[in-house]
Amino acid sequence: MIEVKNLRKSFGDAEVLKGISTTMEKGKVNLIIGQSGSGKTVFLKSLLNVFQPTSGEILFDGKDINKMSRDEKQHLRSEIGTLFQGSALFDSMTVEENIMFPLDMFTNLTYTDKKKRVQEVIGRVHLVNANKKFPSEISGGMQKRVAIARAIVNNPKYLFCDEPNSGLDPYTSNVIDDLLLEITKEYNTTTIINTHDMNSVMTIGEKIVYLRLGIKEWEGNKDILINANNQNLIDFVYSSELFKELRKFLLDNNQSSIQNQITKDE
Repeated sequence: MIEVKNLRKSFGDAEVLKGISTTMEKGKVNLIIGQSGSGKTVFLKSLLNVFQPTSGEILFDGKDINKMSRDEKQHLRSEIGTLFQGSALFDSMTVEENIMFPLDMFTNLTYTDKKKRVQEVIGRVHLVNANKKFPSEISGGMQKRVAIARAIVNNPKYLFCDEPNSGLDPYTSNVIDDLLLEITKEYNTTTIINTHDMNSVMTIGEKIVYLRLGIKEWEGNKDILINANNQNLIDFVYSSELFKELRKFLLDNNQSSIQNQITKDE
């Protein structure tokens, strides 16, 4: 679990994060959403300790990352898996070598044990006959699965994903969403995803934090999102005609269900 308490971050005179407090829950998919300029990227990088907060606390299982020693931060880093936007694979390494990289960095496993672990996660993300291929030889969707395999090869307690569906077609995006949800449950990770994909919000959003102009305006989950009493959030999530129609349909059905229950009770 990650607790964020009154987090503020300024760059010069510009305050980007304005006192954000929230909790990223263990074993759940936690989504950070918001328009461009809302502060969600700065928020994610603050959680990863890329940016030092101006004030506030970020607690990983009760320990403030900003008060950790260098060794403690290094140990925490070994417990974090990161899925970068665009996959960020090493072009000169094979799929197998890319996935093995965190094991080389953070473990003292033998080559045989590392190879075995790589094979396990390759199977977990459903990559077939891709071990010896280079990133340029596989599709964008396969590259994303390689990146996921690399992110989970250390059995991370925390999994950070920056726009995991960026550049993918709708079908492949759904595959990646399903895979991230399955892995979160299987490994019981605290998964944090920075996304602008509203399909992800509506399908895997077990915890949603909506940022606007550096402020946390709303938090909840996909099931209560439809009835959220926040017009900025509604305008953002249901900006497309498709999602507007979906919300109308769900609200109408929800109202009908309530009316039927009242009639039944009477």
